[in-house]
Amino acid sequence: MARQRATQTMKPATAAKKLGVHLDATPPEFREGVVTRDELDALQADPPAWLRDLRRDGPHPRPVVADRLGVSISGLARAEITEPLTTAQITALKEEQPEWLRRERDLRAEVQREEARLRAERSGGGTR
Repeated sequence: MARQRATQTMKPATAAKKLGVHLDATPPEFREGVVTRDELDALQADPPAWLRDLRRDGPHPRPVVADRLGVSISGLARAEITEPLTTAQITALKEEQPEWLRRERDLRAEVQREEARLRAERSGGGTR
């Protein structure tokens, strides 16, 4: 006899993180319940209007803000950006190019170059 599989559920905060949206901006029915794996898959496959709007306009959680600005999450913290930002605010920062943003982008690029060098070295592709 086949065993029935238990339905896998997650907290709304986990689901919001997996969807790349800020939990506080989601509808109350999303925040107040639990989300099954099937529901999460359905939201990812065919996002409802509220999810499409959040992904497009924000407010965005820190990982999304950092990615869109091309900096690390630590870089956001160093710049004292702790609140979620909207797409319009992110665009304004990109256009403004404040000193902290230039510095953090340079730092991230340097870290990525070093990580690539170390990966190449470990895989035997490095030069001596």
